Amino acid sequence: MEADTPAFPPLNDGNAKFRWILRCGWKGLCPRCGQGHMFRSWLKIVDRCAHCDLDYRFAAPDDGPAFFSLCIVALPLIAFVVWVQVAFAPPAWVHLVTSVPFMALGTLLPLRPLKGWLVASQFVNRAQEAGTRQLWAQLHGTQGDRSDFDQ
Repeated sequence: MEADTPAFPPLNDGNAKFRWILRCGWKGLCPRCGQGHMFRSWLKIVDRCAHCDLDYRFAAPDDGPAFFSLCIVALPLIAFVVWVQVAFAPPAWVHLVTSVPFMALGTLLPLRPLKGWLVASQFVNRAQEAGTRQLWAQLHGTQGDRSDFDQ
């Protein structure tokens, strides 16, 4: 890594780890070096960081981004739509013109930052399923005595 590369935060400093996760995750930057890009396209993660060569095979955010997006945006919006319907009884086209676009944009736009946040959090916190190190090494041809995050 180069001298101007931000240092990975010390593992004992919770605030620095949290700021690092937010910075890298929300901006889509590599959680190891903070320089390379995490995404190849809208939601597709690159195979390796172009700057520090971090292997992203550890990344498994699964349905987490969609879950958080729906909980943060969709549930409050549904409550608002129900309130509007009960209070004003507008015709269906009003909901079609207002509620549907807000719901679609409100749930799709945060997906990338949320996925980046989850991947960065996995890397910084070394999160993986318990007991999978040897299986991972067999499947991917890596060293079984080293962490998946350091290969």
